[in-house]
Amino acid sequence: MSTCATASRMAAEPLAGTAATALTWLLIEQSGPWGAQALTDSHLDPAVGRALEAAVADTGVRVALIRRPGRHADRGANALRRVFLAHTAPGRSWIRTARIADPGTLLQLDFAALGAGTHGGLWEPYAGRPPVLVCTNGKRDRCCAVLGRPLAAELAADGMEAWEVTHIGGHRFSPTLFVLPYGYAYGRAEAPLVKDAVVAAREGRVVTDHCRGRSTWDRPAQAADLAVRDLIGEDRADALDVARTEGHPAGEGTPPSWTLTLAHTDGRAWRVTVEQRAGGTAAPASCGASAIPPALMSVTDITALTPAIAVT
Repeated sequence: MSTCATASRMAAEPLAGTAATALTWLLIEQSGPWGAQALTDSHLDPAVGRALEAAVADTGVRVALIRRPGRHADRGANALRRVFLAHTAPGRSWIRTARIADPGTLLQLDFAALGAGTHGGLWEPYAGRPPVLVCTNGKRDRCCAVLGRPLAAELAADGMEAWEVTHIGGHRFSPTLFVLPYGYAYGRAEAPLVKDAVVAAREGRVVTDHCRGRSTWDRPAQAADLAVRDLIGEDRADALDVARTEGHPAGEGTPPSWTLTLAHTDGRAWRVTVEQRAGGTAAPASCGASAIPPALMSVTDITALTPAIAVT
């Protein structure tokens, strides 16, 4: 069995709590080849790529390159390219889009405001099918190319708003992807599940099967959200939000843990305990890398609260 096939079938490691974190995604169309560090190793001006990386630091914005599935010929530096901004927070999700000729103009954006969910009327509201972004950067990880590109091509052929994307983490879960506007990520994904997830996103719902988490939150909150959804059978994307997170550092004989309060739009709330545990089965973090025990987000307790307790 090939390395990619082995990695794609490593079902021992749970998917929940493994999504890349981004309150807001900035996605820039860039044709042509991508290197391992695509923002500075592609046909995008590397000076612009470095400046964008610096500009979004600590703002909650994550930058990635995208391209249409298929052949990756470079259309030229002056060609119009599609850009998306997508904010993923519950109850405040939006997508804005434009076509630009010069990616350098993106450096004028107010990334702090965009990370906080304020677009200020920038560009045009996006009203098409939910974009689905499939990781295909073979220079970053060959499994993403071997497993991701055929999936992206199939989704595009079926009329989905499918794009290839440079890097969203979790190569060992290839093929990996996320769906906008809610930012839920998926791993070990196959076309029928992805199509269901896209239809659900269009209806304001989320499919939790093979779900890694919502990119809005860090790993403990992603795991807590999915655990509560499974407990109560909730699929409405914006029904749950993380109201509070309290971290507890590791002690002698005890792992790092978090206590989170999750609030429902109907007034219900839950206290969720999440621990970081070492996985029992070693697995490569990336295809071809050495196998190491993964750090798992394990939900150890869910306690229902009254609304009064939840907000104190």
